[in-house]
Amino acid sequence: MRAKREITSALAERYRAGGRREKGRILDKLCAITGWHRKQAIWALSVDGSSVSAVLRWRRRTYGSSIRDALIALWDASDRLCSKRLVAMIPFFASGT
Repeated sequence: MRAKREITSALAERYRAGGRREKGRILDKLCAITGWHRKQAIWALSVDGSSVSAVLRWRRRTYGSSIRDALIALWDASDRLCSKRLVAMIPFFASGT
């Protein structure tokens, strides 16, 4: 992993300053060396060198456990509808009809 980080940080400056063709060559070289897909290489070269190995952080939960339990109960009562249809059904369940 350290070697990939070093290679990426060395190529990142040239990638950001380069034109379209130069960026393509750099991506081809990085993909061949690291075994990454092009999108992963683009992302790694676009961020600053220190963030290449950054861990993605999960978003905090928006709702508490009581709301989660209520949603699970609604989901079961609706015969496990998909989320798109469940959202449309919530007012129906809330009115009690």
